[in-house]
Amino acid sequence: MATAPLSGIRIADFTWVWAGPYCTLQLAHLGADVIRIETATRPCVTRMLPPWPDGKPAGLNSSGYYNQYNQGKRSVALNFAKPGALDVARRLVAVSDVVVNNFAHGVMDRLGLGYEQLREIKSDIIMISLSGYGDTGPYRDYVAYGPAQVPLCGLSALTGYIGGPPMHAGYSYADPNGGVHGAFAILTALYHRELTGEGQYIDMSQWECAMAVLPEGIMEYTMNGREPQRIGNRDPWMAPHGIFRCRDRSVKVFGVTIDQFVAIAASDDAAWRRLAAAIGRPELGDDPKFATLAARKANEDELESIVEAWTLEQSAPAAAHILQQAGIAAFVVADNKYLSEEDEHLKVRDYFVNLPHPVVGTRQHCGIPWQMSATPLAVRAPAPLLGQHTDEVLTAVLGLSASEIATLRASGALE
Repeated sequence: MATAPLSGIRIADFTWVWAGPYCTLQLAHLGADVIRIETATRPCVTRMLPPWPDGKPAGLNSSGYYNQYNQGKRSVALNFAKPGALDVARRLVAVSDVVVNNFAHGVMDRLGLGYEQLREIKSDIIMISLSGYGDTGPYRDYVAYGPAQVPLCGLSALTGYIGGPPMHAGYSYADPNGGVHGAFAILTALYHRELTGEGQYIDMSQWECAMAVLPEGIMEYTMNGREPQRIGNRDPWMAPHGIFRCRDRSVKVFGVTIDQFVAIAASDDAAWRRLAAAIGRPELGDDPKFATLAARKANEDELESIVEAWTLEQSAPAAAHILQQAGIAAFVVADNKYLSEEDEHLKVRDYFVNLPHPVVGTRQHCGIPWQMSATPLAVRAPAPLLGQHTDEVLTAVLGLSASEIATLRASGALE
């Protein structure tokens, strides 16, 4: 079997919550040996978050949240308040290629694991800090969480309905976005080291990463001096553009009727004519009220009512299929049941993985969202139990003897 792209690369993973673990998840997918350094004294908050299997909390190893974003990693549990734990961490750095953390500015330095300290251990080490606001500037010591960064980066100002207030994007967008940016920066630093032999420090701001993907807002202001208006699901340059109610799910879920919608985007006048024909109203394609973008925007309420009168008679998958056959960008507004059980495309691509976990059993998780022809990849293992690999790593990676491990455990350095 072909070697994974990052086979032989070891990551000392000091991350927690979402942005950091999502970063190192990408590296684990690529074949790196990712070793999470954790503590039971202050466990990662995601180990204590739902969803839980069968809706029931069952300790630090049963969180679906944690188990999704830590697949393919190993876990070492250290208590840095006890003698010997810091030495173990330093020894792990000495045999690693990359050190990753997403703590606030200065935390790693105070632990004795700052970049200058780690360079003394391994001169070509690569270290990245995925902090909220970066290592410089007046915000560098501010606490950061994804929900706060959504409004701060400008995304909330763009999100909402006409005449309404700014709204949250629905999830902590800055976290996974920062994680992907961090993984890319690490790959670039590894490439640089391969060429030059030099390690380096990567100072990444999750806030700036989120701002970088919002051209609609920032560029509109910097180029034209005006703020974009919130327009709900509509678009300035496409009409119809939005989500449209369809027939309810044919089967109730836990006794509840589930609404279903289809998302539709007609990119230009020709697309509108195809859409009109597909919904059985070809005469509307050249109707003066709808024939051009300007006309459709001027009559958008009526336009959307016409489209929804058709979608209400369809199931969401059927509506999407009919419109796609006409070359219209349309798809089911997917709920989780649809994604995990019903979508045939995801099944064909084997996107979901079902690996046995020692505590929660075999559960479905999202897998690797890309496929490589020359270096096939697979999720190698479910997320680790807290400290599951402590002895394994200390023995096989660090070369500690059984007596040395016993001494560390007796001191409380190992959890």
